[in-house]
Amino acid sequence: MTVTDAPVSVEKPRTPSRPAARRNNFELYSWLFMRLSGVVLLFLVLGHILIMLFVDGGVQRINFAFVAGRWASPFWQMWDLTMLWLAGLHGGNGLRTVINDYARKDGTRFWLKMLLYTAVLLTVVLGTFVLFTFDPNIG
Repeated sequence: MTVTDAPVSVEKPRTPSRPAARRNNFELYSWLFMRLSGVVLLFLVLGHILIMLFVDGGVQRINFAFVAGRWASPFWQMWDLTMLWLAGLHGGNGLRTVINDYARKDGTRFWLKMLLYTAVLLTVVLGTFVLFTFDPNIG
């Protein structure tokens, strides 16, 4: 019997400590959302920076009256709202992926995700509240 005639045995690969993920498309949609929201955020943030820092006198012009005038327009409210929501969800989704990749214990992963979801929800809800209840006539 030669070396080439010996039966080949392949060892089973190590199994992960976590069970296999459910067979749904959540991760696919999450991946797609990250790419699409990243492109949209690129335009929103660059437009925001261009207007806030370079147009109409630069950063010296930004004050309470500037923000009040800007948020008097539904267009700018929706611009800033879209930027807030996409940034919150995009960042939260990215951190969710990091937690899934690096948290080894199920309990740790669960509590880190709950903390993350709470922080994202509070940030987005409070930001939305401020945007829609902003009163330029305070005082």
